[in-house]
Amino acid sequence: MPISDNIIDQLLEGCNSPGDILGEAGLLKQLTKKVAERALEAEMEMHLGYSKNEPSGRNTGNSRNGKTRKTVRSTDGELELEVPRDRNGTFEPKLVKKGEKQLNGFDDRIISLYARGMTTRDIQAHFEEAYGVEVSPSFISQVTNAVMDEVKAWQQRPLDELYPIVYLDCLVVRSRESGAVQNKSVYLALGINTDGEKELLGLWMAQTEGAKFWLAVMTELKNRGVQDIFIACCDGLKGFPEAIEAVYPQTQVQLCIVHQVRHSLRYVNWKQRKVVAADLKRIYGAATLAEAEQALNVFADKWDSEHPTISQSWRNNWERLSVFFDYPPAIRKVIYTTNAIESLNASLRKITKTRRSFPTDDSVLKIIYLALHQISKKWTMPIRDWKPAMSQFMIRFGDRILQ
Repeated sequence: MPISDNIIDQLLEGCNSPGDILGEAGLLKQLTKKVAERALEAEMEMHLGYSKNEPSGRNTGNSRNGKTRKTVRSTDGELELEVPRDRNGTFEPKLVKKGEKQLNGFDDRIISLYARGMTTRDIQAHFEEAYGVEVSPSFISQVTNAVMDEVKAWQQRPLDELYPIVYLDCLVVRSRESGAVQNKSVYLALGINTDGEKELLGLWMAQTEGAKFWLAVMTELKNRGVQDIFIACCDGLKGFPEAIEAVYPQTQVQLCIVHQVRHSLRYVNWKQRKVVAADLKRIYGAATLAEAEQALNVFADKWDSEHPTISQSWRNNWERLSVFFDYPPAIRKVIYTTNAIESLNASLRKITKTRRSFPTDDSVLKIIYLALHQISKKWTMPIRDWKPAMSQFMIRFGDRILQ
């Protein structure tokens, strides 16, 4: 609702310094207090069905029971509000709910800033500079810690019965959970549902990975309702193929081609890199598995004298590198790499890189969970080339697609 210039002139009358407007007893704080109390009074009138000044002849005047003082926080600092009460104790104010100490929107601003990578000290400085409000780091931590209940509920939520594709990757962070700063991996599972929509299935922290760890992750997904996965795309996660095949024996594991190429080029000098990369492309760019195997043999004949480990690495991983050759081009395009989850990790790294280390493992999960909520708002469309891929899945796995 627009405010007229006349009203603003009246409000500013007598304000001769910034302190008269922004100070502890300034105009803005007074306005916030008066508007909040007026809103609370309006809520009470709606609850009781009559106004404060209505004649008591209707025998309703005794329903009010005075007011209580309540101190709350807002972007204008601490406010002492007078909250109306009713005799039956049935009044539930919406502006300042029972048990809450903040005006609506204050917590949301803290959480929004935290989700964008700001530390508690950064947020404290921001509120002081932008609003002239002193908010303690412990209070900010208290607000953000409430998010952990959401994280636990989210991690335990039921999942769909079928995800045609699941991408897995990890993000390395530094945590001081045990006192000393240690590198920890946050593993993420990004599922593509039957509509082609991206959905993060969960996140898990561990210092080391292996078959036992991945078996626990896969069992958790199974217990949360995931009955089948057609293809799992990952970057050589230790122990993962064995674990997923134990829980989902029909699932195929496709190792990321892009990661394999990067690994192959790691020790190739820059003068040869372009030529080696072009020869590798003839392998994974082949039309058929037979052509790819022939291209790998040609590559080995040409480069083994200088770089013998490249062809050896491809051959050692060939069974899981060549899975995509079993599928038509429509499906190859969506399982070719782990780009879908790598782009997600790149967005998360922009946020986590602002922290040299995190105080606890929970603080890691908290900020990643909040950041994911921001990122997932952009997931409004199916992934590229999904419709033809899903058509091929239905032909190939019709008996496994749950209705």
